[in-house]
Amino acid sequence: MIFENSLAFARQLDAQDTLSHYQNEFSFPQVNGKKVIYFTGNSLGLQPKRTKAYVDEIMNDWANLAVEGHFYAEKPWWDYQERFANPLSKIVGAKPSEVTVMNTLTVNLHLLMVSFYRPTAKRFKIICEEKAFPSDQYMFQSQVHFHGFKAEEAIVEIKRRDGEHNIRTEDVIAKINEVGDELALVLIGGVNYYTGQVFDMRSITAAGHKVGAYVGWDLAHAAGNVALELHDWNVDFAAWCSYKYMNSGPGNASGCFVHEKHHNNPDLPRFAGWWGHNKERRFKMEPTFDPVQGADGWQVSNLPVLSLAPYLASVEMFDEIGMDALVAKRDKITAYLEFILLEIDKEVSSTFEIITPANPAERACQLSVFLHGEGRSLFDYLMKNGVIVDWREPNVIRLAPVPLYCSFEDMYDFGQILKKGILGK
Repeated sequence: MIFENSLAFARQLDAQDTLSHYQNEFSFPQVNGKKVIYFTGNSLGLQPKRTKAYVDEIMNDWANLAVEGHFYAEKPWWDYQERFANPLSKIVGAKPSEVTVMNTLTVNLHLLMVSFYRPTAKRFKIICEEKAFPSDQYMFQSQVHFHGFKAEEAIVEIKRRDGEHNIRTEDVIAKINEVGDELALVLIGGVNYYTGQVFDMRSITAAGHKVGAYVGWDLAHAAGNVALELHDWNVDFAAWCSYKYMNSGPGNASGCFVHEKHHNNPDLPRFAGWWGHNKERRFKMEPTFDPVQGADGWQVSNLPVLSLAPYLASVEMFDEIGMDALVAKRDKITAYLEFILLEIDKEVSSTFEIITPANPAERACQLSVFLHGEGRSLFDYLMKNGVIVDWREPNVIRLAPVPLYCSFEDMYDFGQILKKGILGK
């Protein structure tokens, strides 16, 4: 499609957009009396309006039923998490038995590493990407120290080539082959939080398995954003937060995937708790752990249903839309944003450098942009004028045009505000 940098053209794209009415499903902050242009769904998604009814339902059941709400609420609390199995499995490309919800992201990655990071004197190394999200870096360091290894020896980072912003798939695979039979685990962010690069998860998973390692994925920036096929890709495990692209609320519950090939492996250790125990016998308070079949068997504690309620509201919205429709709009609106940025760059004689891959197959709902010659004052201008963006030092802004609630007109308006912010200095 040939794009145009005009309000009329942006409105034409919105008129053709079958998802445009979902904007009305969300609550937007306001700046200067106007709805903001919201580009930070890669940090915290907007609140779906339907969320309140889901939370109120639990509050009412708690008030009217108290402890009996576990069994007699309209959505009984004791099996509340089971309502996620079907919609979440479609979002991440899994079987319903392979997904569950519990805890928060880094907690779940630690718990999954109990099962899938089992180092020996020879096979003890972990491969991750250079400049992984700090929480993952801290997790790796603490895990290898816990097992008696030194981080500088056990953690192998895949680095970018000099002068390049993104990591090449062939470099990941080459490093996997180089580490070879010393490699215990590959654990990478499916979408790099800083650049927005989408990794070739299928090829990397196959390469890790070929040398005998487990392969897991941190899908914080991928779940609800990227078309995933975790079961078919033969991924061992994965975890993701729910509050970015899936709009479940700040710090909310995490999702987990464990491939069915591991469900009946008695030699695979895990940290157990009573909510992972045989559902039919859970309240018999038996002394020996008998795990629930499937990913639910990795649960530890009873679940915070007040936190799960907003997440359930969101995944049911995803289920009615479908990932195919979301990905189609994502690609189109991201391409339009890219076009707008390049057009404004010409008009202001500045130098914007988009460090997210140009290939649509290697990116999703994020463009990270170096604003060469610009500083924090431009970010402040955007924020004061109703454009909510994310700033990363030294001078990068991350823009996430989330297809559920961003419009093509938003992209055009952003370009005009950006131009004024640069020329007005």
